[in-house]
Amino acid sequence: MATTAFPTRDDFAALLNDTLGGEDQGFEGRVVKGTVTAIENDMVVIDVGLKSEGRVPLREFAPAPGQKAELNVGDEVEVFVDRVENSHGEAMLSRDRARREAAWDKLEEEFAAGNRVDGVIFGRVKGGFTVDLNGAVAFLPGSQVDIRPVRDVQPLMDIPQPFQILKMDRRRGNIVVSRRAVLEETRAEQRTGLIQSLAEGQIVDGVVKNITDYGAFVDLGGIDGLLHVTDISYKRVNHPSEVIAIGDTVKVQIIRINRDTQRISLGMKQLESDPWEGAAAKYPIGGKFTGRVTNITEYGAFVELEAGIEGLVHVSEMSWTKKNVHPGKIVSTSQEVDVIILEVDEDKRRISLGLKQAQANPWERFAELHPVGSTVEGEVKNATEFGLFIGLDNDIDGMVHMSDIAWGVSGEEALALHHKGETVKAQVLDIDAEKERISLGIKQLERGGVSTGVASSGGGVNKGAIVTVTVLAVTDGGLDVQVGDDGVTGFIKRSDLGRDRDEQRPERHQVGQKLDAMVTGFDRSKKPTFSVKAMQMAEEKQAVQQYGSSDSGASLGDILGAALKARDEA
Repeated sequence: MATTAFPTRDDFAALLNDTLGGEDQGFEGRVVKGTVTAIENDMVVIDVGLKSEGRVPLREFAPAPGQKAELNVGDEVEVFVDRVENSHGEAMLSRDRARREAAWDKLEEEFAAGNRVDGVIFGRVKGGFTVDLNGAVAFLPGSQVDIRPVRDVQPLMDIPQPFQILKMDRRRGNIVVSRRAVLEETRAEQRTGLIQSLAEGQIVDGVVKNITDYGAFVDLGGIDGLLHVTDISYKRVNHPSEVIAIGDTVKVQIIRINRDTQRISLGMKQLESDPWEGAAAKYPIGGKFTGRVTNITEYGAFVELEAGIEGLVHVSEMSWTKKNVHPGKIVSTSQEVDVIILEVDEDKRRISLGLKQAQANPWERFAELHPVGSTVEGEVKNATEFGLFIGLDNDIDGMVHMSDIAWGVSGEEALALHHKGETVKAQVLDIDAEKERISLGIKQLERGGVSTGVASSGGGVNKGAIVTVTVLAVTDGGLDVQVGDDGVTGFIKRSDLGRDRDEQRPERHQVGQKLDAMVTGFDRSKKPTFSVKAMQMAEEKQAVQQYGSSDSGASLGDILGAALKARDEA
């Protein structure tokens, strides 16, 4: 049995536990106070009341990474006991662990209260950076460094600065912090204070921070305002970079302030005189001015009359003759053009311009040079179901109605006499310059009109005439014939050789044979077509009218016999 003079190992352990707080509160894993007994090279010897002293690297006592530790023998410090003794019988102590444990306690309090904490960025890791929070190491994601992406973080390292704790997990030793949250909060406070000091209509100076397609952002000393592209200048601005550049100091006027969203709208043109004031007096209706084409759209072209004032030339007012074409085929950007003022609306800031009105009206010009009754010549531009369009001077067209193409033929047949690209002569029948219409006639240039005579002295024939023709050739489809000895040539179809089927056989006729036939029309090459059958039917009809009818008791043979006798006597 052990005695007090000679205590056993168990007695010593029990005495030690009583001194340190009992078995349940072991010495290891705790932060305790110790005394610096010596400083040997880079190691600090510390006595924490154990049977042996412990050694701690001197650098762990530095106030911050990279700084020199200020420590003297006899100073009292707090250290963390990893183990009571190691294999060498020394206590294993750590100043960093002690500082970390103390820091965690304080950080948890600050995190619960939502307060900011001070820290130092001291290293770079994948996806972000490491931050020393007075002994506890935290992770700073790259997206949380600043409000905007930062290319070079070096100027921010090793500098004490505030951070906001986003997440803490003591069991895993995980802390995530944000510098951006602090900046945004500070910025919001500054913006709120600055916005309260601004008023609509106020003129301030700012610095252009960023330029986009729709405008520029101007820094007003802690808060940004948007300078929209339409508020930069009264003249047309296609892109803000044409007028301003990043870093420029500009004078702007505050147009609108939304204190709820903290958005500010700015303007530069508001500091200039408005060119639209008195525009109606400067640009009277009917006045002729020279401008520059600034923009071309599908519905027209914009012409700048002066800086800040543009007018629209609608596509319908661009050309007298070019209809349904894109404005880009009539004018080009930056082209100088003469225009006529058609309408001015100062309130809506709109001016309607006319391009064609600044040029001579081609229909009025045509009426001066070619009065009604004169003869013109042109090319057939197009053939429609109701007539022909003839190209005339200055790119205008005149129309020949199908009833004014030829005498003695139907409209459809008359249209077939001419083709696109053919050059024809016509007479001017009517001119309506206001409606841009010119009526022409081709048949009016021909002498006479409808005639039932056999043939004219020139060998021409008319529709409905009875002529004597000579067979030139016999084909399966009919007969090629000629009027007189040197007249026009034409064709009699097989079905037109007679009324009876037996008469419709071409082989019944011989080359050189003469026979009478009626002119029934003209083909596309203007050659006449003949018909014996039509002549027979016309003669029968005429005979019935003159010598009686079968209804009166006379037979068809009697009627035709009387008609033939009368013809022979004549």
